[in-house]
Order: sequence, then structure tokens, then C-alpha cells
Amino acid sequence: MKIACVQMNIAFGDPETNFQRVEDYLREAVENGAETIVLPEMWNTGYALTDLEQLADHDGRTEKFLRDFAKAHSVNIVGGSVSTKKNGGFYNTMYIVDQIGELAGEYDKAHRFGLMDEHIHLEEGQSLGTFKLGDAVCGGVICYDIRFPEWIRTQALNGAKVIFVPAEWPAPRIDHWRVLLQARAIENQCFIVAVNRIGSDPKNDFGGSSMIIAPWGEVRLDLQQEEGIGYAEIDLNEVEEVRKRIPVFDDRREILYKEFTPAKAD
Repeated sequence: MKIACVQMNIAFGDPETNFQRVEDYLREAVENGAETIVLPEMWNTGYALTDLEQLADHDGRTEKFLRDFAKAHSVNIVGGSVSTKKNGGFYNTMYIVDQIGELAGEYDKAHRFGLMDEHIHLEEGQSLGTFKLGDAVCGGVICYDIRFPEWIRTQALNGAKVIFVPAEWPAPRIDHWRVLLQARAIENQCFIVAVNRIGSDPKNDFGGSSMIIAPWGEVRLDLQQEEGIGYAEIDLNEVEEVRKRIPVFDDRREILYKEFTPAKAD
């Protein structure tokens, strides 16, 4: 699978500009032979959370845009995430579309990041975020979700061999981003495909460093601060090879984890 990671700047509160930028990047990736294209978090609006009533996708525009493009060009798209209005609230939503233009998965960010006011403006997601691209079971999480290793492990236990991570991760904590992603790949013995934005908004500078990390922990792609598209090939057979070498999943003692998990206080 040849993967294209789109590390782009996002125009704050300007969906029209962002849709055009994304379409240009998608076309470039297809021209360079990408089979799966991955976008960053909240690419339609950026973190213009106070203006979501006017800006958030409420009519299915993003899904249709991604499905039409994927079908026309026979490419998978892991659509990063966009701000959406649905079910009476606003969500941070990832759409995944397969090569024939069908919706392969939809995931709303599960863990809201208080330092960027997500807990004020966005609803919590309730779904696991696993999906299939062809025969490959994959998972999707969004940005802050990677600080919850039990959530990533849950996806791996449900069969995910590739976990996609779109993000708007701030530059001051970019070292955390890099270490956490590598740890998630090693401990779950899977591929991590992480796409962060670059540039700035009125309150934040973003750190780039989009990466593809193999199940053994090697970094196969690192865009650092380069705006544009990075490409890497992945072979899912590597997942099984690594899991056979160190059988972490076979050696888990789930009964202990349940026994010593503290009860949540009321």
C-alpha cells in the first residue's frame, strides 16, 4: 500500500480555501501513484470553534466531496477530520472512503482536549473507529486520542494493523507527539500513520512532523516542517512477523488488568 500523507497549512475559519487546497493535494497525490491518501485534523475550518454554527459541515459536503474524488480516481482517502454539525451538536469527525467511493468508516473524536476548548464546543464520540480498506483492518483516532494507550490497544485488539492519526498538534509539545506515536506503534506492533498540520492560527503554532512508523518502531517517513506530501510503502505482512517475534498479544493477562482497575468514583 502506497500511502500519501498531506502535511498542509489550514486557513483559519475559511472552508472554501481549505477545500480547494485539499483538492489540489489529492490530485497531486493521485498523480504520484498514491493508493491511500491521509489528511490532517479539522482541515475544513481549523480550530475556529466559536464560529462552528456558521462554519461546520452540516449538509454532508465533506463526505460527498471525498466519495466523489475517491470514486473518480480509484483511491482510498482517510479524510483527516472536519468539524461537523449533527445530532444537535458539533463533532470532530473523520470520514474514511474506499476506492469505489463507499464510506468505509466514520469516527468522532473520543477524547476532547480541554487546552483547546474542545470540551466547551464539541461533543464526545462514542464509536470505536475501526474500519476496513480492502482486506486490511484499520483504526482511526484523532490527535489527543494518542495520549490514551488503552484506546489504541482496544483498536489493535479488534484487529487493526494500521492506525491512522490526523492531528493539529501544537509545536511546543511536538516531542510528545513523536515519542507517543513511536510508543503506540511498538506496543501495539502495528503501523502508525500520523498526519499533523503545519502553520499557525490565532492562538497556536503547529509542529508538523507527520510520520509513518513501522511495527518494530522504525520511522519510515518524517516530514518534519516541510509543507507538502510525503509518501511511503507499507507491507501489512510486517505486522504478523513482528507479533510472532514477540507475542505480546498472546502473553496479555487481561484478568489481572480487570482485577486491579480502580472503580471510578461517583
